[in-house]
Amino acid sequence: MTIEDYRSILPTLPKEPGVYKYLDKDDKILYVGKAKNLKSRISSYFGAKKHLSNKTRTLVKNAHRIEYIIVQTEQDALLLENTLIKKFQPRYNIQLKDAKSYSYVCIKKERFPRVFITRNVIRDGSLYYGPYTSKARLKIILDLIKNLFPLRTCNFYLSQSNIDKGKFKVCLEYHIKNCEGPCENLESEDSYNAKVKQIKNILRGNFGPVKSHFKNEMVKLGQDLAFEKAQIIKEKLSALEDYQHKSTVVSQSIKDVDVFTLASDEEEAYVNYIKVINGAIINTHTAEFTKNLDRENPDLLTYAIPVIREKFNSIAPEILVNLNITNPVTDAEIIVPQRGDKLRLLELSQKNVQYYLFQKKKEALGKIRKQTTAERILNTMKEDLHMERLPLHIECFDNSNIQGSNPVASCVVFKNAKPSKKDYRHFHIKTVEGPNDFASMEEVVRRRYARLLKDDEALPQLVIIDGGKGQLSAAHKIIKEIGLEDKIQLVGIAKKLEEIFFPEDPIPLYINKKSESLKLIQQLRNEAHRFAITFHRDMRSKNFLNSELESISGIGPKTIEKLIRKFKSVSKIRKLDLLSLQSAIGKAAGKKVFDYFDQESV
Repeated sequence: MTIEDYRSILPTLPKEPGVYKYLDKDDKILYVGKAKNLKSRISSYFGAKKHLSNKTRTLVKNAHRIEYIIVQTEQDALLLENTLIKKFQPRYNIQLKDAKSYSYVCIKKERFPRVFITRNVIRDGSLYYGPYTSKARLKIILDLIKNLFPLRTCNFYLSQSNIDKGKFKVCLEYHIKNCEGPCENLESEDSYNAKVKQIKNILRGNFGPVKSHFKNEMVKLGQDLAFEKAQIIKEKLSALEDYQHKSTVVSQSIKDVDVFTLASDEEEAYVNYIKVINGAIINTHTAEFTKNLDRENPDLLTYAIPVIREKFNSIAPEILVNLNITNPVTDAEIIVPQRGDKLRLLELSQKNVQYYLFQKKKEALGKIRKQTTAERILNTMKEDLHMERLPLHIECFDNSNIQGSNPVASCVVFKNAKPSKKDYRHFHIKTVEGPNDFASMEEVVRRRYARLLKDDEALPQLVIIDGGKGQLSAAHKIIKEIGLEDKIQLVGIAKKLEEIFFPEDPIPLYINKKSESLKLIQQLRNEAHRFAITFHRDMRSKNFLNSELESISGIGPKTIEKLIRKFKSVSKIRKLDLLSLQSAIGKAAGKKVFDYFDQESV
């Protein structure tokens, strides 16, 4: 768009508040902005070039025309701008740098709801709490819930008619007191739902009703002289209070608030978010935004607040910020605290965002060295699989058998994203009879990592299981048994849809089909399959070869080994003349082999 184009529309530009859009020649939106005065704001893009950034000049150059929408107030302009940015994702607007799919706690919409961790939010009426950016904190919360409120983990359809017909039987979880047996009517739906209600309170950070619930239970059990059960409830109450004390309690006077602080450099903006429920910090997160045009920090923070609140499902009525901004959330009050507990909370957030900015600058300096292809792929894989460590050492397992014959397994090893063939291993299945892939997987995983631990060898950061949830569960069982659950990231890849499964997560992760990390996982899977099939084929051939020669009377294993080593196959041995055989294994043995094949050909 030229200065002449701008001058031609200048007389028609209104001085009202509104939203303006830059569009290219194909009518694709390049940029959306808000303005208190549309004429003044648009005119600022066509001032002296020395005052404009390169990105702004590029935007104007690529734009073909400008559209605008007049609204009543600056607040309306802000809301409309956010809506349009979210809908069209214009190239030159602020971009949230957040490709990670963080974990949520799901309370499934079903009779006798299950509670589990997932990375995928499905809009089926289920409740999702999160996202949780700290894997360690999420594990602590789930362990607490499991300890306080035993729930089912099975995925049976527990309709009353199915239960009345006796379709289900209690499993091990019932016998080890992790479940109270709703599948056999051993627990009522009301009792189960009362526990789910208290779990919701914990996940919201609302501990008061949960503590009251346990105290009432203790009083009731004491009145009934059920002192042993009352002691169990007392221990659960202590565990809950211990967890609550580990949360950062801000103040008894502060209830539900959101805290946002912003720090930025030339290219990026960083917004720290602290979620406070009933005076306790229950979640923290720092979001990164790419500044595609020169935007003032108050504008960046104004944009970030509704985006982050929506992500964390926040409805806090009070928002604390470190900058004077236009209120982007009409049903919440914006406050820049000056003293007291709220100021200390804001300072905590500022300290976190400044440290985050410092860390990013350090990382940027470290990345000046050109990243190798292997480093790029492994960093992508680390992000895709939400790993805490770079997967420099990866191992992949596969089983191979035909109707249970010659069952074998393979383990291939990649180091720095490349095959390390000297570390490949074959396994003969020793303890499993018949075609049982799950038991075979348990055996080879146990043998592999028990040996590595015994020999004090390096463990992989990532282990891939070629197969679906069943084989992954079998491997996970062994990894837990030998105490490596926190040292090794375990995943399974299902062949049909290239789904990535995590242990105890019923919902798979789908990695972009063009992702380099998925291609590396596929390469590992294919290499493990090839290695297992080749070994299985060799075993079948060797067994067939041996069985054919073993049927010759008077020919023992050592003679068979000599023949195989020298002539490789039965077809070649069958064609040999008497002298060749006798020179290889002696006159008597050679005569027996020759006579055997000579009679066979008659």
